[in-house]
Amino acid sequence: MKDAITPHGGKVRVFFMDEARLGQQGTLTEVWAKRGSRPTAVRQTRYEWIYLYAAVEPLTGESAALLAPYANTITMNAFLKILDAERKGDEHIVLIMDGAGWHKSKQLQLPDGITALLLPPYSPELNPMENLWHYIRSHYLSNRVYDDYDALLEGGTQAYRKLTPEALKTICACPYLERAN
Repeated sequence: MKDAITPHGGKVRVFFMDEARLGQQGTLTEVWAKRGSRPTAVRQTRYEWIYLYAAVEPLTGESAALLAPYANTITMNAFLKILDAERKGDEHIVLIMDGAGWHKSKQLQLPDGITALLLPPYSPELNPMENLWHYIRSHYLSNRVYDDYDALLEGGTQAYRKLTPEALKTICACPYLERAN
């Protein structure tokens, strides 16, 4: 997508945003094993979790993220402050996200440089962030045991830090946005 310009001469950037719950119950994935063998994988049954809030600009792979204990309007407002801090003064961010209650709450405090655009209901296929959650779970967080909340926090932090802008451009590629160019 070519650079869009704001009425004030700044650049418009398009980010997709979503949050994912990561927890001790984790994800089981397939593993390589010798034919005829029965490989084992760990699976926890505890119920602690964290929420990973993230926004990615698919065209550049730039992102902002926050790990938090809750998915609610207060945490969403904290995330928006983080995203806004990454924005240059002459830029405007269009933040495309689903219609979760905290994304459209009356208490949501959108910074002046960010405009929210909600996706149609029941359309996760339009949000490339869904691909990111699958990738993180299958590549970094599956078949693991977490002792407690702090271990979950550390696991989520390390998983997100492994993502490079080049990887994010591939994982969160958005063909329908690119075709709009």
